[in-house]
Amino acid sequence: MRLATLPLLLSGLLALPALAAPELPDTACGQPGQWFVPGAGKLTPREALAPLAGREMVLLGETHDSENDHRWQLAMLTTLHALHPEMAIGFEMFPRRVQPALDRWVRGELSEAAFLDQADWDHAWGMDTGLYLPLFRFARDQHLPMLALNVDSSLVKRVAASGLAAIAPAERDGVGNPAAISAEYRAELDAIYEAHALMSQNGMRRENFIQAQQFKDRAMAEALDGYRRGHPGALVVGIMGAGHLRGGHGVPGQLRDLGRRNVAALATWPADLACDHLDAGYADLLFLVPAAAAQPDNRMERLGVSLRESPLGLLVEQVVASGPGGLAGLRQGDVIVQAAGRPISKILSAHILVQRQPAGTWLPLRVRRGADLVDLVVRFPAEE
Repeated sequence: MRLATLPLLLSGLLALPALAAPELPDTACGQPGQWFVPGAGKLTPREALAPLAGREMVLLGETHDSENDHRWQLAMLTTLHALHPEMAIGFEMFPRRVQPALDRWVRGELSEAAFLDQADWDHAWGMDTGLYLPLFRFARDQHLPMLALNVDSSLVKRVAASGLAAIAPAERDGVGNPAAISAEYRAELDAIYEAHALMSQNGMRRENFIQAQQFKDRAMAEALDGYRRGHPGALVVGIMGAGHLRGGHGVPGQLRDLGRRNVAALATWPADLACDHLDAGYADLLFLVPAAAAQPDNRMERLGVSLRESPLGLLVEQVVASGPGGLAGLRQGDVIVQAAGRPISKILSAHILVQRQPAGTWLPLRVRRGADLVDLVVRFPAEE
């Protein structure tokens, strides 16, 4: 396509902050809608995006529950498709066992409800579907292949519990041995492990945690690489958590081990935060989005508990004995891992679920209590 028309295709990106730009602190990185290269400065949209058409792969990082990030991803998909019409989109959100459902969706054979059911969304990912459906609809409307990049979470948990060597090759869902990781990435994963005491308290060894992350990175890299090998003219776009691509570690590192060098890793950055401390290589490109909305309070007054996010689920920090949660049997120290049959790990998701629960209904919970899984039922009063 002609580069002269590129600014028109970027209108969705530049219109992302729909409200008037707020006054930003002196330390702010810039205004929402701007692009910059860490360590090098700002770029125009044309400078940032035109070269992406020549890449083999473009990875779009996200914070999973960020509406701004998902709007940016949709605008990026629209722009990249206009620049390079032969395109496929890979998603961290789907384990490879549900690939047939993705194929049927793209062919227009499934309703949205049937697609989410056959793709096992509630168990495989469980985040608010409203964040992701615009991306799925775009792929279907443009007849673009959707790729299931991930493996089942149960397999990743097995690696985290026992180490990769304990998993027979035939039980690894086709994933090979991950490449060794850099000292920088190991230090980053070490910091995550240290920041979450529940991992060690529940018996997860540090090295097993690191191997589980390597295994997941490798699974996604191999899925992206496999599609590109079969379709050498395609631009393959990956949708995944930003932690899997920052610093050139994670998926980009595994792709380099597979011989892929022509890969771009993109992510977002809140415009109100300073960015001059970011080193070159943090990402190939960062797009400034509006400041993140305030996170919901950890007090779930309707449930009668206080929660904190943890790697294993939602940690119950306080319980009001006379509240619905206390009456259901929730205890301080429990970790809520499922709600209404769906995995849950975000306080925002818990707020939305509890607020939507009608009076006089029941909400089943599954909690981890020490080494045991316990099923509880919260009963909301008929009149509130």
